[in-house]
Amino acid sequence: MTTSSPAPSPDDTPPGPRRRPGGRTARIRALVLDAVRAELGEHGYDGLTVDAVAARAGVHRATVYRRWTDVGGLLADVLDAAGADDWQPPDTGSLVGDLAALNHEIQDSLLAEPPVVAALIAASFRSTKANEAQQRLWDDRYARCEVVVERAVARGELPPDTQARRLLVAATAPLYHHLVILRTPTDPDLPDHAARTAALAAYAGAFATRPPEPRPPSTP
Repeated sequence: MTTSSPAPSPDDTPPGPRRRPGGRTARIRALVLDAVRAELGEHGYDGLTVDAVAARAGVHRATVYRRWTDVGGLLADVLDAAGADDWQPPDTGSLVGDLAALNHEIQDSLLAEPPVVAALIAASFRSTKANEAQQRLWDDRYARCEVVVERAVARGELPPDTQARRLLVAATAPLYHHLVILRTPTDPDLPDHAARTAALAAYAGAFATRPPEPRPPSTP
């Protein structure tokens, strides 16, 4: 697969200072990113090419090469676009409910067809640009979800020094582990079970800045 950019066609606008996309530029970006998601979901990282994306989007390949350079640039922009939405974590009124609802959203996205989210995660291990963008997206999503823990602290469910990121990772990690790494059959109870397990540990102070020392089992 070539990664070098071909000479721009005469009707292409020369690159200038980066500006907020609008009008025709925004439409082209939307078409190209939709094409990347579709190609990635259908063919995976190894089958993703700039030429295929350009053809699917109906955009001149020179335009795609000039703006995104290569597959890594396309993947990075897809991930960055995902972080530019207005998504917020659910508010159910309880920590367990919030974590469970969040896990159900994660499971739905990982099981969607075509499997774009899982393919993006896999691609981040193959592309430096995609990996950097994936890390930005993880940071953004976990930062937004910290309000789940803040609400629980305000309701008196959790110790004030609960470390939000550690709790959120513990609650959501089983979904990624089972569905992306192990690829186990879908378990409809997994989102709720993972949420309850993490919440019980949090109630006991496991994610506090200074968690309590574990007690050895008592002898009969």
